[in-house]
Amino acid sequence: MKNFVVPIDFSNESLNGLKMAILFSKKKAVDIQMIYVLVKSNESSRPKMENELEYAEENFNKILKEYTPLLGKDSRLEYIIKSGRIYQQVVEQASLKPDTVITASTHGASGFQEFFIGSNAYRIISATDSPVITLRKNECPATISKIVMPIDLSSDTRQKVPFTTEIAALFGAEIHVLGIYTSKSPYYSKKMKTYVSQVSGYVEGRTNSVIHEVHGDNVSDLVVNYSAAIDANLISITTETTAGISLIIGNTAHQILNKSDCPVLCQTPKALRKAGTFVSMGG
Repeated sequence: MKNFVVPIDFSNESLNGLKMAILFSKKKAVDIQMIYVLVKSNESSRPKMENELEYAEENFNKILKEYTPLLGKDSRLEYIIKSGRIYQQVVEQASLKPDTVITASTHGASGFQEFFIGSNAYRIISATDSPVITLRKNECPATISKIVMPIDLSSDTRQKVPFTTEIAALFGAEIHVLGIYTSKSPYYSKKMKTYVSQVSGYVEGRTNSVIHEVHGDNVSDLVVNYSAAIDANLISITTETTAGISLIIGNTAHQILNKSDCPVLCQTPKALRKAGTFVSMGG
């Protein structure tokens, strides 16, 4: 978490991604890079404007003036303007520096909404090796005090534990280890309790944790409803798996991203493998 890349389209909604990055800057020194991608008229439905480069530079300078004083000590804020396909440029920029997190709004007044809403949202999340924190239209939280971390029987979702715990420790947040039960099978229940216990044991050595179990068929509703009930500030999910009833980059992840009122941290197996796996949870 040394670097943050924030896609900006100058809408109020897109600034939520910047506010999230600034929230992290108050806890540790980070470099935040905002990115605006110039329109290619043959590749986007977004209307091309005259003097777009001048427009972008003028707006970035306004943002720098307003938000730089809000940064934590020794953190930096800058911008870059690129040209090309939006999601590709965002992913490429994030890949230039290690330990990068992308923070982005899922709504915007211009072209970004076509890349962060619906099926196109998966393109940036699945194409990057960096964790992605998405925010909807709601304001960025003032802090991160409660994180919901759903756990199922897949190895992929459990591998997100170290990075989620790192964020929790940074903010002094409480992690709610949420066991997802979609089957009443005794074998499933026994194995799930083992995994949840292992996750909680890992978390407890670094920050506080709470274990809770939810039962039902609609995983996204179980996660979103529980998060709303405890007033969580972040949901941590993995977005791809090879087997199991997991929070995959498909219908369940899509629904969580679009239903959750609080930010969602998305990690893909590529990012997880790069960051290291929770090896004590084999099986």
